[in-house]
Amino acid sequence: MTQGIFITLEGPDGAGKTTVLQELVPRLEALGKQVITTREPGGVAIAEEIRSVILNPQNTAMDDKTELLLYIAARRQHLKERIIPALEDGALLLVDRFIDSSVAYQGFGRGLDIEAIDWLNQYATDGRKPDLTLYFDIDVEEGLARIARNKHRDVDRLDMETLDLHERVRKGYLTIVDKEAERVVKIDASENVEKVVEAAYTAIYDRLFR
Repeated sequence: MTQGIFITLEGPDGAGKTTVLQELVPRLEALGKQVITTREPGGVAIAEEIRSVILNPQNTAMDDKTELLLYIAARRQHLKERIIPALEDGALLLVDRFIDSSVAYQGFGRGLDIEAIDWLNQYATDGRKPDLTLYFDIDVEEGLARIARNKHRDVDRLDMETLDLHERVRKGYLTIVDKEAERVVKIDASENVEKVVEAAYTAIYDRLFR
């Protein structure tokens, strides 16, 4: 049985990674790969229900640790129901957010203990990490401006956070890039979509297929 390939896409809000993910699918399928896409939090029924609780803008009373634990619970269910079966089936799996989001948002953004988050991620995933992570980097104000211009996007609880939190999140991601350069590739998300997609595809091809 051929083990699949596990790729995650990360970035601050407004970086455009979800759009890039969709554009990557046909190009990767052209390589003869079975491509499966999914997202966190969500991807399976239980995790999608947890997602709705986390992102509900009415849940302003949610404690930071509660938020973290909900993300971790959704991650575990997603891993068991979606990620592991796809990889065991030999698929090329593209996941919109994974363990790095918890470090960036709840660790650097919320100020929770990063060692504790690393332990929870390890526990929830049985130590599984992506083969490759694409980090889409963009100036925080530009990213939030993109969100504001997108009239079709629903406003969620994280969209209501301060600029300062989003700055800390970006700092967290950049710290991860420096720490795990063998796994994480930084993509300039300020370019137009075509250039960002090309850079992402090139990173995948060079790291995993060349």
